[in-house]
Amino acid sequence: MARHSKWHNIRIRKGAQDKIRAKKFTIHAKLVALAASRGGDPDKNPALAEAIENAKQDNVPADNIARAIRKGTGEDKESTQISEIHYEWYAPGGVGVIVKALTDNKNRTAPNMRHIFSKYGGNLAETGAVSTYAFDYAGVVRVRSGDIVDRDAFEERVIESGADDIREDETEIQVLTAPDALMSVVANLQDAGYASIEYSLEYISKIPVDVTDFDTVLKILTILEKLEEDEDVESVWSNAEISDSLLERAHAALEAQTFRT
Repeated sequence: MARHSKWHNIRIRKGAQDKIRAKKFTIHAKLVALAASRGGDPDKNPALAEAIENAKQDNVPADNIARAIRKGTGEDKESTQISEIHYEWYAPGGVGVIVKALTDNKNRTAPNMRHIFSKYGGNLAETGAVSTYAFDYAGVVRVRSGDIVDRDAFEERVIESGADDIREDETEIQVLTAPDALMSVVANLQDAGYASIEYSLEYISKIPVDVTDFDTVLKILTILEKLEEDEDVESVWSNAEISDSLLERAHAALEAQTFRT
């Protein structure tokens, strides 16, 4: 099993983080509705049970969850069904970006995506051009580093579970799996006592693009922030590699720009 000591995540600055947190109830409601479209009984629909549990952990009110379930099952006749759509784009510098959106109105979401990218120098990619070439689609299990008491025992358990890879940074460990092996790896780790874990299916960069031009970094960060703030966007992935020092400069510039406006 290959190991990587660190991977780069593009951090979102605090002002944008506040806006992202403000939309979490909306996203959870859409995830619950989407899962409920395959059955409204969580005892018979594991995806719905997971969506409900995740919503509760983020303090989504019970009434919101119940309303989302009715929307997903079609019980609420006035509601439009939620669709999951993946958009693929090229940001400035040839950086690939994949956007996962949850929407009840494609005629709203698609123009919003086009506006964000075109305003800051991005271009629409053909379906599969980014996701197939620059990324791997994989299961990701996240474990807090502080929860690992015996590192050797943990890694041995990961190998036995059938996972493909381990990556880590200062705060967490990521276990990568084949998409169809994700749940079995999760169950294996939970059986071993690693209960505080998060897991999802994600796009993992396999061809990173090194970005060193300051103006290009500003455009990329702005695109990523605008996407994360959009009410229909659930997840965003990019293969941009930006140094910490350049990120700090860019964040400072964007904060100053926000303050002036």
